[in-house]
Amino acid sequence: MRTSLWWVVGIAAAAGLSAGAWLTRPTPAPLPAMTEASASARPVEQIAPVGPGDLMPSFSLPDLDGMPVQFPDRFKGKPLLINVWASWCAPCIEEMPELARFAAKHADNGPQVVGLALDTPDAVLDFLGNVPVYYPIVIETPGPADASVKLGNTQGLLPYSVLVDAQGRIVKQKLGPFKAGEIEAWASMPAADAVVR
Repeated sequence: MRTSLWWVVGIAAAAGLSAGAWLTRPTPAPLPAMTEASASARPVEQIAPVGPGDLMPSFSLPDLDGMPVQFPDRFKGKPLLINVWASWCAPCIEEMPELARFAAKHADNGPQVVGLALDTPDAVLDFLGNVPVYYPIVIETPGPADASVKLGNTQGLLPYSVLVDAQGRIVKQKLGPFKAGEIEAWASMPAADAVVR
């Protein structure tokens, strides 16, 4: 009987520690570590960091229907606000209503918002079933050479946003969540004010 009680106490303590760690997660959220199997499945390529003034790198990612979306060609001639997020990232989820409002306001003019989920397709579809957004979402597997890293997210933290002009040049990069009302001002600041935060 005593052994059973110790098992219950041990499990309860572990659950409490896990909940405490989750509730106190710092902002921005780190990406999960790659497993040995996933790291060996993908060769690591050298990524040159990009910044304001650089051309956006080219890459192709599937949308929610599994259809490839070619960046930046698919959005040529239109500014982009690419927001890198994940369904498990609390700061990402908190900023999504702001991104959705910004996307709706600028549907006809201004930057096209694109969500780049570093997640599994099933997790993204489940999440969007509860919290729908009406801007394009593409999916990428997290890793040392994923699209987020190609866009300058060398720290591997989320959320991460990149503003790209209509000519395909990176204007700004932002590490961390947008606060209420912040996106509009950030997306209209001159490129000279852009810094990775």
